[in-house]
Amino acid sequence: MNHRPLLVFDFDGVIVDGMAEYWWSAWQACRRLDAAPEDLSPDEVPDAFRLLRPWVHHGWEMVLLAAELPVLDPQVWLQSYGEAQASALHRRGWQPEQLQAALDASRDGAVRQNRSAWLALHRPFPGLVERLRQFEAEGVDWAVLTTKTQVFTAELLNSLGLHPWRLDGREAGAKPQVLLQLQKQRTLCGFVEDRRATLEAVRSTPGLERLPCFLVSWGYLRPQDQSNLPPGIALLHPDRFRAPLAQWP
Repeated sequence: MNHRPLLVFDFDGVIVDGMAEYWWSAWQACRRLDAAPEDLSPDEVPDAFRLLRPWVHHGWEMVLLAAELPVLDPQVWLQSYGEAQASALHRRGWQPEQLQAALDASRDGAVRQNRSAWLALHRPFPGLVERLRQFEAEGVDWAVLTTKTQVFTAELLNSLGLHPWRLDGREAGAKPQVLLQLQKQRTLCGFVEDRRATLEAVRSTPGLERLPCFLVSWGYLRPQDQSNLPPGIALLHPDRFRAPLAQWP
């Protein structure tokens, strides 16, 4: 067993800001479904999409949001996101699987046709690349665990010159289960995420109750996500993230 400590990171919303890519790809996926919001530009993220992004859990939801954006009331979706989503799916006769397939096809086409332009839609959060490179000097390895597909995430990491000890994408399964597998191989010193519900699921998983979890303050957070965090989940601000790992909350 490798005894160097391992710090595990989510990717989008933690390492990179993918908001522009999410909107662009969702718009292109809508076009594949003959539902592109023509009055909105794929190159400029609408305020309503940015506002609702923290409620999104799966990629296909962004395709639905993009299609609905010209007619939806953001406050209705904020108050009852699940109900509004289910109603829109039913009205359009869509299934999540077809929306996810359209999204994946849009991304795949973008990578093949103009890789550099697609990569440019993702921007690392300030200081993240430099900080990740510093962990080596602290004797800490780092890994990436994301709901993005492995191939897309690998493309992005390579473009940033980042090489994690391990990369697990959507294909690897649920994050708690992947963390349990990693724990058998490495000494985990923390999991860094921007989705509170994911961290709560990790902490409630048998075998992961003592895994330190960190919610980044710079991610796609809902207003209430930073308040009254349960034991074992600490809010991580940029200044603390830049400090040595031993000084994290």
